[in-house]
Amino acid sequence: MSSTTNANESYCTFTLASDVTAGGLPSQEEIAKQLESNDPKIKRHALKAAIMAMLGGEAMPRILMQVIRFCINSDDKPLKKLCMLYWEVVPKYQEPTSDEMLRAASGGPPVRRKLLPEMILVCNALMNDLNHPNEFVRGSMLRFLCKVKDEEILGPLIPSIKACLKHRHQYVRKNAVLAVFHAHRLHGESLIPDGPELVGEFIAQETDIAARRNAFLMLYNESEDLAIQFLARNLDDVSKFGDGFALLVLDLTRKACRRDPNQKSRFVRVLFQMLSSNSAAVSYEAAWTLISLSNSPTAVRAAAVTYTTLLNTQNDNNVMMIVLERLEQLKKKHSKILQELLMDILRALSSPNPDICKKVLDVAMALVTSKNVAEVVTTLKREVAKTTQESSDSSEDKGKVYRNMLIQAIHGCAVRFPDVAESVVHTLMDFLSSDGGMQVIIFVRAIVERYPALRPAILSKLVSTIDEVASSNVMCVCLWILGEYCETSETVKDAFDAIAEQLGEAPFVVQAEEKNAREKAAAEAAKGPKMVTKNVVLADGTYATQTIYSEPKINPASLDKTPHLRKMIVGGDIFLGEIICSCLTKMCLRAPDVGIDAVTTKGMTVKALLIMCGVVKMAEVAVSAQKSSLADCQERVTLCCRVLLDPKASALLKPTLLCEGKNSFAAFLKNLQEKEAKEKEESKEEVVSAQADDLIHFRQLRSLTAQGGDIDLDDGTDLARATGYADGGSLLSNELSHVYQLSGFADPVYAEAFVTVHDYDILLEILLINRTPNTLSNLTVELSTMGDMKIVERPQSHTIGPLDQITIRASIKVSSTETGHIFGTIVYEDASTQEKGYINLNDIHMDIMDYIRPATCTDEVFRSMWAEFEWENKVAISTSIKDLIEFLDHIVTSTNMTCLTPHDRNERGSFLAANLYAKSVFGEDALVNVSVEKKDDNDGKLAGYIRIRSKTQGIALSLGDRITSVQRGLLPNKQ
Repeated sequence: MSSTTNANESYCTFTLASDVTAGGLPSQEEIAKQLESNDPKIKRHALKAAIMAMLGGEAMPRILMQVIRFCINSDDKPLKKLCMLYWEVVPKYQEPTSDEMLRAASGGPPVRRKLLPEMILVCNALMNDLNHPNEFVRGSMLRFLCKVKDEEILGPLIPSIKACLKHRHQYVRKNAVLAVFHAHRLHGESLIPDGPELVGEFIAQETDIAARRNAFLMLYNESEDLAIQFLARNLDDVSKFGDGFALLVLDLTRKACRRDPNQKSRFVRVLFQMLSSNSAAVSYEAAWTLISLSNSPTAVRAAAVTYTTLLNTQNDNNVMMIVLERLEQLKKKHSKILQELLMDILRALSSPNPDICKKVLDVAMALVTSKNVAEVVTTLKREVAKTTQESSDSSEDKGKVYRNMLIQAIHGCAVRFPDVAESVVHTLMDFLSSDGGMQVIIFVRAIVERYPALRPAILSKLVSTIDEVASSNVMCVCLWILGEYCETSETVKDAFDAIAEQLGEAPFVVQAEEKNAREKAAAEAAKGPKMVTKNVVLADGTYATQTIYSEPKINPASLDKTPHLRKMIVGGDIFLGEIICSCLTKMCLRAPDVGIDAVTTKGMTVKALLIMCGVVKMAEVAVSAQKSSLADCQERVTLCCRVLLDPKASALLKPTLLCEGKNSFAAFLKNLQEKEAKEKEESKEEVVSAQADDLIHFRQLRSLTAQGGDIDLDDGTDLARATGYADGGSLLSNELSHVYQLSGFADPVYAEAFVTVHDYDILLEILLINRTPNTLSNLTVELSTMGDMKIVERPQSHTIGPLDQITIRASIKVSSTETGHIFGTIVYEDASTQEKGYINLNDIHMDIMDYIRPATCTDEVFRSMWAEFEWENKVAISTSIKDLIEFLDHIVTSTNMTCLTPHDRNERGSFLAANLYAKSVFGEDALVNVSVEKKDDNDGKLAGYIRIRSKTQGIALSLGDRITSVQRGLLPNKQ
């Protein structure tokens, strides 16, 4: 893209508040008159107006002399500051004559810029400020000179700048060093050729931290050898020179070692010193620089220790997440070293943020070995116990989610290391009645199948704790485990008796006495609090009257002694009733095989049949959401009764009922293990092997991302990540995909916008091209937004010459995930005809996919959020895709979501259901359920619905619009 032709834009390094533009800017004559006032406030207002007008493209040649006459010698500090801003904006050179431009165009000498005569007076005023007795005036002027690029203006001021290097005040000295740095960088050979030597002498004597840092910055950029020499002389004192100096030393280290790797040994000592710095930024930068320089175990261990120290001492969640990312990268090549620090990494589980805890567990679980698994499991069990001991007000945010994460981590340890499974499973079974009970029982089910030696102890513990289980889903899994794995006479009897005791006698319906007792308890609880007044003695010995509202505490458990299992059955849980019937049937069938006598077996059978009859009766009279399961319940219970009563049916179905369940579950676990191993194998990075005839990659010719091999010192990867580009070679294609044409080619002003979307803001770079032969003045792009967006920085007014172009910028803040629209109008005046013109711009539609990130969660959490979220959007499926899996893949790819439901791609059915999950950058959850059916009577087309749920309305509607558009947009392509 060509550089802008607006001369003012190259000088503008600041922004001003728009309070002076209220009611319109004054004219040049009014500003000139106001500058003659003796009131500094009026002068400041007039000078602000002049600066704003000049930024908008107005020339205002008369104002320069007025500022020199009436403002340049003022002692008012704000006015002096505005004068410096004015010197930045004002044109400093004469416009070339037409004859000079013609001679240059015809091949003659190039046009030489001539400084305005008034600039001599300005230079004199600048020199006076550089020699001013007030150190603030001197320092401010030195800071201003760092923005001046003109050699003719800087030349006369060099002696005064050098003199300021020896000023008594550190504020002047530190700004003088920056001024020398700026002048030497731009015009070093002509203006100040001895700049590095001058600063080298200055830094050797300087005691101020900020001045020394600025001096080292000058040497680091302009004379690297002098910087290295100073560093070598002061290696022992680097820690005393401040954080800014230390960060510069690290930059110098990376720069020197990138150019000459043989210099690594010169900087290792200072890097080890910086690892123990009190500054988190310095120690972090030193750690990753040290890893970049050396792969020796000593260096990696020191850096890893620094990372773990930062992880446990910093409270900022962003800092902790960045450190964990570094540890995860370090783990790929130096896992053995990190295994020594595993317990220190696990200390970060004390963070109240669940995302931090999840990242810690992800890093830690990959470092668990047979040597440290006992310590890790002990720590995890202690953390699980803490989740029940901590008060709800302190751990409410992460309690349930955190407990599930810990249980999953313990499950992973037990699967990989069978030695710890026994100690783990008994501890976790104490939490069957808690929020994480489902995770616990799934873990127990896998352990029971994988480790037969642990079954007796686990089954005994499960029988003793079944009365504490209050969740229907957890109870179903408990009963399935007891029905499948009770294989001894003792466990069968104990399990059968425990279930029968918890169920009680049939019928399983609410009796009149129970109903009256519940109504009475509810009436007692509904009574209002009682007011009690009493006299109390205060700390100072005086008496006071205290009124207390006492409310009787009613414990629901003390009012209702009904066991949880019976309570769930009486409540109408038909599916649980079917599981009970199946479990009791399996126990009765297995009883003769395990040595139980015939009388006891017959008693168990009779009791089981009575319970089955009670379950069917409950299903018939129950008024619940499972009422539709009545027919299935009757059919299944009838089958169980027939197996127990008919010897032929028993002989035929007994092997299936007793063996097929365990076999199917064992095959499921095996497939799951193979799938995890396959995913782990696919996630491994490919090892880059270099051959003797491979090409040599030159750094200057490479893309931004580092090539394979060791960690590179180049900051290209960090830069690409910071700017949002993952691949340096695709910058142009990414930019072109975010360019929007706002006006037509035949319009007087052509406009197009380049949109850069960050997480929380949108940056618009609008290119405006004047396609007319006239000058357009007061050209303004008036923008408006629709949706949850707010314009933070509006474009200013500009003047564009004939066939000229300009780039303006606007910043828009985004506060939620919602499809937004940006629209606007270009307003301008034709300078020759004084006619106003308007151009309506095309809308810019912001895509919700810029804010959606794939995420994962457990099925339990998904169901919980699905029941909690109130906003739902239902989209009918209308697509030409005829394959179920292909349609699901298309929806997942188009919505940038994660599919939580595993599917076997080899299976071909007529129905598919899947749950999708994603999170926005603002932390909003997006839930999607896809239910699609392949209709035989509809030419094989797919039909069904996609339901979206979220906590906010915006994301539900926007995601629905996205799904509707992508499935409709696929029709032409497919046809």
